[in-house]
Amino acid sequence: MPGFELFGAEERKEVNDVLETGILMRYGFDGPRKGIWKALELEKAITEVFGCEYAQLTSSGTAALTTALSALGVGYGDEVIMPSFTFVASFEAVLSVGAVPVLVDIDETLTLNPIAVEAAVNTKTKCVMPVHMCGSMADLDALKAICEKHGLILLEDACQSIGGTYKGKSLGTIGHAGTFSFDFVKTITCAEGGVVMTNQKDIFVKSDGYTDHGHDHLGVDRGADLHPFIGYNFRISELHAAVGLAQIRKLEGFLAIQRKNNKALRTYLEAIPEISFRKVPDEAGDSCSFLSWFLPSEAITKAVVAEFKEQGIMAGNFYWFVNNWHYISKWDHLKEATTLNGISAPQKQALLGLQQQQFPASDSVMSRCISTAISLVWTDEQIKEKGEKMAAAIRKVLAAN
Repeated sequence: MPGFELFGAEERKEVNDVLETGILMRYGFDGPRKGIWKALELEKAITEVFGCEYAQLTSSGTAALTTALSALGVGYGDEVIMPSFTFVASFEAVLSVGAVPVLVDIDETLTLNPIAVEAAVNTKTKCVMPVHMCGSMADLDALKAICEKHGLILLEDACQSIGGTYKGKSLGTIGHAGTFSFDFVKTITCAEGGVVMTNQKDIFVKSDGYTDHGHDHLGVDRGADLHPFIGYNFRISELHAAVGLAQIRKLEGFLAIQRKNNKALRTYLEAIPEISFRKVPDEAGDSCSFLSWFLPSEAITKAVVAEFKEQGIMAGNFYWFVNNWHYISKWDHLKEATTLNGISAPQKQALLGLQQQQFPASDSVMSRCISTAISLVWTDEQIKEKGEKMAAAIRKVLAAN
């Protein structure tokens, strides 16, 4: 990861196809576009590559989550169970549809702990939203069982795990709906973009209209379209779709490189007995965009982070525990319900309640975790140098403790 590392002639060719027609919008202008429909082509490729029935492109991963929640009927007062470790977009999308994010603990999968999910279910719960963080997956069998038991929606936020699978099925295609982000640092990129994937036609039809002001897209004249419901402008452009079309054709190559480089770097850390690794429910399905590993204690982990910074080798290594964007401990704006517009009373009450809520199980995991992003352009020599430097720094800290 990410796909921009191998941006080249293929992406330029697809973008130039669009520029030569001058039609940058995905809808309408049938004549001048001269048969160039990059968004439609990319949606078809997504269904073929990832094995879903339907795909609706959006302007971002956040827009994809918002669209999916709306299409699934999640809204005012509904509770959505989600993990304490994710990207801020996950709870932003939940709040945007009027629903209430209910944060629960993770385990060493770095995703939802099914026991914590079961304990959080109540009469207001509408949806469980696992977030497949850092390239790997949640325990989907356990989460599906909980959803089936309680009649809940399963929505996969697979924005960080493009190309990952679970028991042979692509992440994002296993729940009622799933989403990818195609932003600049994802495994494949559109620069900005996202997609809602589903195997249910009604969810697709609703997503299709919702992303384009409620247009039903049933006529040949866009101006004469009917509007069965209110929608928003979450469309992707033809330029962004063009980039993604070139990238998706490279996905298998990207994944092969990620897996090779991940395995090579891991050998250096495996030689250190004090290091353990993230639990992956289906090892064969790990996209390997990150190598996530644990040290024995928070104090040792922070000392290793400090040593990495001292030696100038922290780049590409992420200590999520103190990261502003990805972990509950730093989401002060969420816990203080700091918004530019008014929010509902249930939302505000739930957010302010997070100030008193503790996440000891998550803290125990995240305070000991470092994730190393896997580059697509590392040479064997660079992996060797990186691995040796990281291992030496870790051993130095361990020896002092």
